[in-house]
Amino acid sequence: MYNGWLVYNSSLQTEKFMDYARWFQKATKQLGMTMDLIPNCELLVTIMNGESQLNVPRQSTWPDFIHFADKDIHLAKQLEHEGIPLFNSSEAIARCDNKALMHHSLAGHNIPMPKTIISPKVFEGCEQGKLDYLHTVVETLGFPLIVKEAFGSFGQQVYKVDTIGTLMELVKTLSSKEFIFQEMITESTGRDIRLNVVGDQVITAMKRTSAVDFRANVTAGGSTTPYKPTLEEEELAIRTAKAIGADFAGVDLLLGQDGPLLCEINSNPHIRSIYECTGVDVAPAMVEHIKNRLT
Repeated sequence: MYNGWLVYNSSLQTEKFMDYARWFQKATKQLGMTMDLIPNCELLVTIMNGESQLNVPRQSTWPDFIHFADKDIHLAKQLEHEGIPLFNSSEAIARCDNKALMHHSLAGHNIPMPKTIISPKVFEGCEQGKLDYLHTVVETLGFPLIVKEAFGSFGQQVYKVDTIGTLMELVKTLSSKEFIFQEMITESTGRDIRLNVVGDQVITAMKRTSAVDFRANVTAGGSTTPYKPTLEEEELAIRTAKAIGADFAGVDLLLGQDGPLLCEINSNPHIRSIYECTGVDVAPAMVEHIKNRLT
């Protein structure tokens, strides 16, 4: 019998996140495995005598695997250093968590994406010395365009911009935050597709639609319906997950004029919303995938 940990962030002990942890724990038990729920604050990365080690302050069975449902990359890397298989890996989580890194990592992998420009770095407490480069951004992407903060979830920290004046003010406001500029796929306004990928399969998919916002996210007013993806959409989602190095992921696609385009990939997608939409529980497939990888 395999024993695992599900590592979650101790600052997000909301019902939504704990529901995910308990849901996954139940699926693990049903497949003959055990899983302890461990907050990241109980696993302290400690450097002593020139070596890094894991400080585990309570008695717990050392795991055969970890479902890392967090974004604490330093902890994830230390757990891998200890020789524990992580699902997903620290590298996959890091690439998905940072939208700039995600798009840059996927370049060269034949993944169709909106045209994207990564913002120049600004040090904290400083301002961008020159904004002339924004004219190049506009010439390349046109209006309207999308600005996305590199770190953000649920469709938050995403902005639609229509004028150079608004763009300049937004860039000043974002200041030292990392962000990207993207062309707006206008034909997909208020519409996208979420596909849950596990290994080499798309387990289920849903279409998200909003009549009140350019973003299709449910938190932005969108609604969901079950969706049967095309073969092209399935292949793109699976190829994206493989390119990013994810064992499982939620892949969001835009509906482009010439075919699907990658919007983003999520390393730890919530599975209740897609279950309530489609009736398909993704957790057993995720656990089965982990079990097969360990065998």
